[in-house]
Amino acid sequence: MATARLDYVAPWWTYWLHNFPHFNFLFQPVDNTFRPEEASYQQSLICLACAVGLGLSLLALAVYFVCLCCCRRSLDEETKWPDTCCVTWVAVITCLIICSAVGVGFYGNSETNDGIYQLTYSLYNVNHTLDGINSRVAGARSNVEAGLKQHLERLDEIFATRTEYLQALRFLQLMVNNIIRELTALPDISKTKIDLAAFADQTAFIEYYRWLTYLLLLILDLVICLVMCLGIAKHSQCLLITIIGFVVLSLILSWASLGTGTATAVGTSDFCVSPNKFIVNQTKDFLTADVAHYYLFCSPNLQNPFQQSLTVCQRSLTTMQIQIQGLLQFSLPIFPTAQRDLLGIQRLLNSTEFNVHQLTALLDCRGIHKDYLDALMGVCYDGVEGLLYLSLFSLLAACALSAMLCVIFRLWTLMGSREKEYNDIDEEDPFNPQARRLSFNPRRSNTHSFCSYMSSLGSQTSLHPPPQSSSNSTIQPPEYMNQSMLFGGTPRYENVPLIRGGSPPPLYSPSMRTTYLSMTEAQNRHLRTDF
Repeated sequence: MATARLDYVAPWWTYWLHNFPHFNFLFQPVDNTFRPEEASYQQSLICLACAVGLGLSLLALAVYFVCLCCCRRSLDEETKWPDTCCVTWVAVITCLIICSAVGVGFYGNSETNDGIYQLTYSLYNVNHTLDGINSRVAGARSNVEAGLKQHLERLDEIFATRTEYLQALRFLQLMVNNIIRELTALPDISKTKIDLAAFADQTAFIEYYRWLTYLLLLILDLVICLVMCLGIAKHSQCLLITIIGFVVLSLILSWASLGTGTATAVGTSDFCVSPNKFIVNQTKDFLTADVAHYYLFCSPNLQNPFQQSLTVCQRSLTTMQIQIQGLLQFSLPIFPTAQRDLLGIQRLLNSTEFNVHQLTALLDCRGIHKDYLDALMGVCYDGVEGLLYLSLFSLLAACALSAMLCVIFRLWTLMGSREKEYNDIDEEDPFNPQARRLSFNPRRSNTHSFCSYMSSLGSQTSLHPPPQSSSNSTIQPPEYMNQSMLFGGTPRYENVPLIRGGSPPPLYSPSMRTTYLSMTEAQNRHLRTDF
């Protein structure tokens, strides 16, 4: 066979994916030749999907638990919001990574959709060509088998008395048999037409839902980023619970899409590396090897396998036209009743000759070969490239979502610690803003100020508390609760010192500091006894 002219060259990434290891469920190596009908090859793709999706997810989970065990430390009790800045920056970076991954996913989804659309469009074109071939062959056979035979039978009765005309009819019948034999010898491509139409419809159906699924996954990731930023801004645990649910769902879908996309890309690459071999094997039941090679390679050095049959049909039709012209010229003066049948045969020959000319153009390899190359370009270039971008999106999104899940748990811990610290604050502390508001409540008449405990120190006149009113009027707040001090007024020195170990000390005047430091140890013990 002459050297074929190949217009298709598989891209480098298909060879890279084709070299991925193929193993069955028993971890035995499997041949990476594209054989989708065999169970062992199907098992190898399923194992690859599980290894990529489930294996990487378990690896990420193990890394998370290792980091959690190594880096876990208790919260500082004196810090109400520790590591908030670090956690916030990690959350922001995670959201940016997810947004970048979503951009990659949109591009990959569009590329894959373009490749599949080009595949289905080419399949429909080939199907239309095959449909035209079938209709032309059927039309030519119908004209020859039914129409011509009826006219020849009637002419045989009309020319029964003339031997030379009967010999011309026998020759026409021989030409009709030659045309029928050559048309019958053409390969029956109706099965190919049916298979291509069904495959194109199924592929378009699957592609629509694949495109829609990835689109919803991309939108879900964007919603997660938005809700995550809102939850950090508002410090809302309700939003964090909602985010956890969305993140877990998106994480599962991302790992599943990563495994499925990788296995699909590898299987498609196995086909793209040697597509001609696979197609020849699939069509060997109804197409001969020379016909398959003629359309797959379409080289000028390859002979058209239909050329001989088409030439015989064309010559037979031309010869019949010449015979009918002679009969019309010489037999009509003798047998005028034969005119209708002779003109009918002439019309059928013209229609059959037109069908044969169209059949010759449709059977030429250039049209089908161009559609075949377009389908390969769509699948192996745009399709596989888009699947690689989608796999990259799934990997980035899964890793970022895993980090986001860790950030959410950390935020949850920090929020719980903050609420716990707020709950541990003593409401009786006079320097607690809430306690200050409560100290003005008249109903809490049994609350004693620090001055009442210092009344036993009679020698320190400057430490005497304000006199208590005998009426049921509102208790006057101590001077250190002066409103001008609380609301930005001029700060005043406190006239009552605080004991050791209490809340942070107020401002002291020099005389108060001298008085407080001159207190004896006995007075301090007496003070603690009163407390």
